[in-house]
Amino acid sequence: MRSTGTLFFIAAIMVLLDFYVYQAIKTVTQPLSERMRIYIHVGFWIISVLTVFSLMAFPFVPALQQSKLFRNYVFAILAGLFIAKLIAATIFLVDDIRRTGWWAISKVYKSSGGQILGDGQMVSRSVFLSWIGLGLGSTLFGTMVFGFRNKYKYQVKKMQLSFANLPKAFDGLKLVQISDVHSGSLQDISAVNKGIDLILQQNADIIFFTGDLVNDRATEMEPLKTAFARLKAPLGVYSTLGNHDYGDYVQWPNTAAKQANLEALINLQKEMGWDILMNEHRIIEKEGEKIAVLGIENWGAKGRFPKYGKMEDAIKGTEQIPFKLLLSHDPSHWDAQVKTSYSDIDMMFSGHTHGMQFGLENPYFKWSPVQWMYKQWAGLYEDGNQKLYVNRGFGFIGYPGRVGIMPEITVIEFTKA
Repeated sequence: MRSTGTLFFIAAIMVLLDFYVYQAIKTVTQPLSERMRIYIHVGFWIISVLTVFSLMAFPFVPALQQSKLFRNYVFAILAGLFIAKLIAATIFLVDDIRRTGWWAISKVYKSSGGQILGDGQMVSRSVFLSWIGLGLGSTLFGTMVFGFRNKYKYQVKKMQLSFANLPKAFDGLKLVQISDVHSGSLQDISAVNKGIDLILQQNADIIFFTGDLVNDRATEMEPLKTAFARLKAPLGVYSTLGNHDYGDYVQWPNTAAKQANLEALINLQKEMGWDILMNEHRIIEKEGEKIAVLGIENWGAKGRFPKYGKMEDAIKGTEQIPFKLLLSHDPSHWDAQVKTSYSDIDMMFSGHTHGMQFGLENPYFKWSPVQWMYKQWAGLYEDGNQKLYVNRGFGFIGYPGRVGIMPEITVIEFTKA
């Protein structure tokens, strides 16, 4: 009942935005012929009505909920239209404040004997600001649609990191990290296999996967199981769970069904040859020297993300190991617990943020709205002797595309300082 009320509230906001944006469209189309104005106005309202209808129908039509096409693309287009109109409306609001101000000034001035506007006249809406608002909204929407083509454009990001306490036998260790596959969103298996090929071409000694293999259900991974089972490395493929892997965001008939889904996902990773770390560690030995790979369940310090992880269990037994690597899905775990209580963790590997799949990035500058929530959201971070790497994600969820922040395969070579 509450969700239905929320849906009607959102729909009402969308309708109000439509009427607001329509006023600007009427302003900028005034110089056009009557027929052209009719085409534009009618087209605007057809799209607006279909948008609201699709939103209202989604919770009540199971076929829409199960359709990847609708959930990925149609829903993303609806969200894009909403955001575009919201940005445009913000510009129009500035214009309306200007208009109201001038109208009020004219009334005051007239009462003192002067006259700025004629009787009953209101300051006209600015054509310039109307174009600015519509232009910004349309540009954002067009950018998001263009971003659909980037969702499988995997980028390999390589770096070399030095550690004084790295055992000599592991000097030159090459590690590949991927994260956030979100298999329930992936449709193009051929494109995914090209991404797997790209990973294998790196000839990694060890591979890390840092959570969110699925959106909600273990069954999402079945069509892609063979592709990801191809991932092999001499020192192993290690994985951990992300917040989506627990099935917390869907309704289950009972607790047992939810638990069975989680167990199925864990077993699926084992069948693929992945070593899933559930608040535990593995000790890797080479030429008589050792490093430890730790993995914990999801532990998030932001919002309402769960804290299933137990660092005390994962680290127990590694006290004498000189070099420790941690797989922990949520980067907020680094500031909240790892840095404060586990200074012997040399490097932590995370994902989770996807870089919001939207932002700007070049060698000198990176920005994404996600940084307003996450201090560490993409790339390498360092504090003293500890390091964190946040992978931008292999897959996608919600918005079926990437703008500025591409899907990532991370390659790190460790050297002894």
